Amino acid sequence: MILLIDIGNTTITMGLSQGKTIEKIFKINTEKNKSSDEYAVTLNLMLSGLTIENVVISSVVPELNDVFREYFINWYELQPLFLTQGIKTGVRIISDNPKEVGSDLIANVIAATVLYATTCLIVDLGTATTFTYVENSTLKGVIITAGITTQKNALISKTSLLPQVELEVPTKLIGTNTVDCIKSGIVYGHASMIDGMIRRVKKQLNQPNLSIILTGGHAKLIETLLEERVIFDDKLLIKGLLEVHYRNRLS
Repeated sequence: MILLIDIGNTTITMGLSQGKTIEKIFKINTEKNKSSDEYAVTLNLMLSGLTIENVVISSVVPELNDVFREYFINWYELQPLFLTQGIKTGVRIISDNPKEVGSDLIANVIAATVLYATTCLIVDLGTATTFTYVENSTLKGVIITAGITTQKNALISKTSLLPQVELEVPTKLIGTNTVDCIKSGIVYGHASMIDGMIRRVKKQLNQPNLSIILTGGHAKLIETLLEERVIFDDKLLIKGLLEVHYRNRLS
C-alpha cells in the first residue's frame, strides 16, 4: 500500500493506492503544534490494519516535516519520501527563485501534465487560491490570492456585526438577509474572480483554448458557478504524489 500525504496549512489530505489509482481519501485538520506522538493517536486509528510500504509527502508546513518523518520511522520503520529539491519530477521550473515554488504546486503540475495537458492553467482552491501556468511541462509562473475561507475569516474577524456563515451557494445572488448576503459576496465573488483571471491569462498568452484544471478543497463548491470551461479534479495533488512515487521508487 502506498500512502500519499499533502500537508497543507489548513488540512492534511491522505490518499491510499495499491497501484495506479487512488482508492481512498481522508482528511484531518492541520495542527502545527502537535507532536509526533499526538498525531500518532489519530493516524494509528486511520491506518489501522493497513500495510503501508511506501509514503510520499508534499508539505508546505515545514514545522510538521520532522513530526511526520518521526512518526513513520517509529511506527512503520519507513523513511518517507518528501517532494523536495533533488526529487525526480519531470517538471522544469522557470522562476526567479525555484526553491520558493511550493511542493503542492509541483505535484499539481506533475499530475496535470500526465493526465490532461502539457500546457495548461491549474487553479487550486485551498488556503490560498493559486493559478499555475504550465507550458510544455515547464512551470512558467504563478498567481496567488487569498483563498475563499481566508477571505471569509478576514471579513468576519474585522467586522463586529457580521455573523459566521457556512461556505455554500446561497439561494439567490442578491441576498435579503445578512447570512445570504455574505455567502453571495464570498462564493459568487470568488467564482467571478476566477473567471476574470482565467480570461486575463488567456488574453495575455493569446491562448483562447488553454486547458484549465480546477482542483483544491473548495473546487467542488465553485465549479458549478464558473462561466469558463474547466476540468475538475479534486484529487489532482494526490495523483501527482503517486506519480512522484513511481518516478523515484522504481527508477
